[in-house]
Amino acid sequence: MNRRKFIENAGLFSVAALFTPIILKATGKENPTILIVSGWQDVNIGDIAHTPGLIALLKKRLPKARLILWKRSKSQLVEDLMHKHYPELRIINGKFDTDNEVKRAYQEADFFIHGSGPSVIAADFLASWHKETQKPFGIFGVTIGDVSASLKNTLQQAAFIFTRETASIEVLKKAGLAGSHIAFAPDATFVLAIHDEPKAKQFMQANKLEQRKFICVIPRLRRTPYYKIKPNNAGWSEKTIREVNELNDKYKEIDHAKLREAMVAWVRKTKNKVVVCPEMTYQVDIMDELLINPLPADVKPYIVKHGYWLPDEAASLYARATAVLSFECHSPIIAAANGTPSFYLRQPEDTIKGQMYYDLGLKDWTFEINETTGQQITERLMQVQGNYKAALNNVKNAVAKVDKQYDLALQVLTEKFNIV
Repeated sequence: MNRRKFIENAGLFSVAALFTPIILKATGKENPTILIVSGWQDVNIGDIAHTPGLIALLKKRLPKARLILWKRSKSQLVEDLMHKHYPELRIINGKFDTDNEVKRAYQEADFFIHGSGPSVIAADFLASWHKETQKPFGIFGVTIGDVSASLKNTLQQAAFIFTRETASIEVLKKAGLAGSHIAFAPDATFVLAIHDEPKAKQFMQANKLEQRKFICVIPRLRRTPYYKIKPNNAGWSEKTIREVNELNDKYKEIDHAKLREAMVAWVRKTKNKVVVCPEMTYQVDIMDELLINPLPADVKPYIVKHGYWLPDEAASLYARATAVLSFECHSPIIAAANGTPSFYLRQPEDTIKGQMYYDLGLKDWTFEINETTGQQITERLMQVQGNYKAALNNVKNAVAKVDKQYDLALQVLTEKFNIV
């Protein structure tokens, strides 16, 4: 995808006002029970962050609501994280056609929300809910790359469909789906409100990191090697594995040499440190090869590594960084949510979700990696460092644009449901 023309009046969001009118109108209750399906995988802090982001939003706007999280993937580590920050949250697992706990949630819940993700991953869950209960549901902050006949049938029943970039709205239009209930609303990671201050402070002290005097960098291969992450190769054929490896091997040095150029300049010009950290588990294994070992000898003493972590600790560390430079999509979002300038180094294989950054007015900090040089990334980084007050204002202004975007989404919903 080439750089898309970003929408001047679109932005990040004040999700705060979004759900109240439609859910209260649809359920007829001030204290509805809301069932949420989210948590697609736990090997990616961005994916994990969708869920607590949506929980934070709902708790802020519907404090009387009772929330049930239907977690698609089971992970004690992540469920412990959710209970740590939201101890009253009820979490269920299981399948909609066999699990008694799910069936009980169907009976109790008044409204069903599909959380943010790379697609309508739980379309079968929505279809089951609609068939069994006839109660309303909505979709929040997803990317929709294509619309099958079965998905179209499910989407036609939705009370609202909020996509996390405008490209998905165009896909829906081509599929014959349109209306005021369809709107742009970036994914719930932008509302992430959880932190792990003790872990972040401990890490900073152990590695002699100073507040706003270090950057964080995140590597990424062109295609995620899920065959290394999931058991039994997750159904990947030998042919697919070979093709993915060939693609990754072709571009991994080309891509990461550009980020290393910025790292070297940062260290030599500021004498400040660089934290190399992961968004996905597999990235711990490629840090040395792609971002650390090739560095000049005078730069290596300034490099700090972080192992795989959870989004609350990442949020606390990103909040203290000067900037975050990432090939992954969600670490820049977590950083922006915490007031930190962030660059998204977008690889063309990373789906149409990248349009979100242009929609949000973050064009100047988005780099299509095939069209970008290391010098361009470096120059922009040093501009941020050289006029940091302006960079912080840029983040603040982006968040203000989000508010305007969500006000628009609220407006179309209130008109649709005749809410005053």
